[in-house]
Amino acid sequence: MVVPGILLSMVSGSTRQDRSTQLLHGVLDMCLMAVIREEPSYGYEMARKLSERGLGLASEGSIYPVLSRLQRSGMIEGYLVQSSEGPARKYYRITDKGRRSLDTWMDEWKHFRSAVDSVVGVDDAG
Repeated sequence: MVVPGILLSMVSGSTRQDRSTQLLHGVLDMCLMAVIREEPSYGYEMARKLSERGLGLASEGSIYPVLSRLQRSGMIEGYLVQSSEGPARKYYRITDKGRRSLDTWMDEWKHFRSAVDSVVGVDDAG
């Protein structure tokens, strides 16, 4: 039986951190866009917000490539803001296209999460 890459890495003796990293990789785009939709943010600030919400594996180094890809695809746009503590910071804000895409991704995530919860026996009450 051939096991898809993410599943293979999750079942082949990987650690909890390895599994969490793989899962985060699949939803980081959506999480970053959700944070940006709340308010425009810069990279370090986004990493901190994600960490505060339990996604501590999302480091600045892992989010900047995602931010670049989201910007190239027109989901977010970047702009510089002068900082009183050094050089200007690059902030990101969500575009209309990004809002529409995020709404779609969130609906898909809810259905996917519900299906997985059903398969593995997780209920919302527990």
